[in-house]
Amino acid sequence: MVNVLIVDDEQTEREGLELILTRHFDNLVIRQARNGRIAIEMTAKQKPDLVFMDIQMPGISGLEAIKQLHSIHSSAKFILVTAFATFEYAQQALSLGVQAYIVKPSKIAEIVKTVEGVLHQIKMEQQYTEENRKDQATLEKAMAVFETDVVTQLLFDHVHEVHLNQLVDLLDIPMTDETFVMSLLLPPDAAEWYPAVKEVVRETGSGWTGASNGRQVPIIVFRNGNYSFRHQAITLANKILRLRDASKADWFIGIGNVYEQTGKIKQSYQESLLATRNFQQPVHYQFYADLPALTLDLSSPSYKTYEQTFYEHLRHLQWDKLIAEIKTITEGLERENKPSIQAQKQLAELLWLISSILSDMGIPVELPVYPSQTASYKQLREETAYLLERMKYAQEDHSQQADGDSIDQIKHYIIDHAHEDLSLEIISKEAGLSPIYVSKLFKEKLGINYISFLTECRLEKAKKLMRDPEKSMKEISIEIGYHDPNYFSKVFKKAFHLSPTDYRKKTFSL
Repeated sequence: MVNVLIVDDEQTEREGLELILTRHFDNLVIRQARNGRIAIEMTAKQKPDLVFMDIQMPGISGLEAIKQLHSIHSSAKFILVTAFATFEYAQQALSLGVQAYIVKPSKIAEIVKTVEGVLHQIKMEQQYTEENRKDQATLEKAMAVFETDVVTQLLFDHVHEVHLNQLVDLLDIPMTDETFVMSLLLPPDAAEWYPAVKEVVRETGSGWTGASNGRQVPIIVFRNGNYSFRHQAITLANKILRLRDASKADWFIGIGNVYEQTGKIKQSYQESLLATRNFQQPVHYQFYADLPALTLDLSSPSYKTYEQTFYEHLRHLQWDKLIAEIKTITEGLERENKPSIQAQKQLAELLWLISSILSDMGIPVELPVYPSQTASYKQLREETAYLLERMKYAQEDHSQQADGDSIDQIKHYIIDHAHEDLSLEIISKEAGLSPIYVSKLFKEKLGINYISFLTECRLEKAKKLMRDPEKSMKEISIEIGYHDPNYFSKVFKKAFHLSPTDYRKKTFSL
């Protein structure tokens, strides 16, 4: 529908023009105003697409009314209707951006032709606006996926440099030299608040929110040099925790240390997870730096060994080996005559590591927390066995697919859909696994990340399409899933050390 406003102090002129319009055009909503003042009031409320404006009217002239209407509704189109076809009026009309000029009296055919031209212009602009609106909605949706994708890659995988640069360019929030990670711990019934959390972080303009893994939501935060680290972290934490008040649930945020190198983001993430261990605190957030000294150094070889060993046992559902491993550690602590309270602390950190691995695999588990300080090793063994049994049941109940079947399923899905806008989140949903677990499977089974595999699939298809001389590089780029030919060229050159054009000439020109 096109909203039309006819402004003329002569009622017969208004009604005559409306009659012509209704007889020759469909989808018009026509209103009338007898002077410029009323036209200004109506425009402020109804935002007409097309205004027919008489020049000579009592009070506000037509040209002055157009000036004011422009300031109220800049996209409106104007057709001047007047009996005074002077050069001066025409010159003023052009300066005001008037689309057309109708001289009284005019033949109906001339009026219709003039209106047709302006309505066509309005229609084209409306279509363009609607397409832009749809594109913007699609981009916003895609950017939300890109954001979770980038966070997952930075925290759990090696990132394809070209791919990461493109995603960072699309996101409005720039990376800074210093970053830290916050881990939001949500209760099982508060997952519906995840979009609201993302919106809060986005509004601050200082962070990216990752995919929800079980009850945990990782947030990469970029340091703002205008504030201290603690001030920035607490301010963001409080903004997120205000949502907790509305949900009436217990939320908790762990905050890792600041690191200057991108490669250290995973370290900050692990610290943030450990900082959520003591989640029953009145302030509902905890800095890793404020925790009592840990028995395990996150960057030590021994910790990495524990992490890899536990992951292998959990991936293959080898709970008997995992339980035996924890039992051996407990016996070793007892032989060393470590106080049971100190042993409990070390075992709590190991149990927390196991729960984090399960969470990364997409398996929701209750947090392994000892109910109280143990008084003896007998009590410690019993409570540890109980916590392990709960986590074992959670994994068995989750009914995780076999790894071999999973990776084959994922590979075939990527091959079949490589031309689409695939993301780690989309692939993970298709496989019924967590994004983090998919990332780990790729790295372990294939030795590459999913982006590298997706890129290989696309480039192999591109090479086949290059055999057709009728296809342009732009067409090939779009057909294999790259909307930006320049980005396609960068990826191709990085892989084959030749631009797509040079590769085609060298390979298929013979």
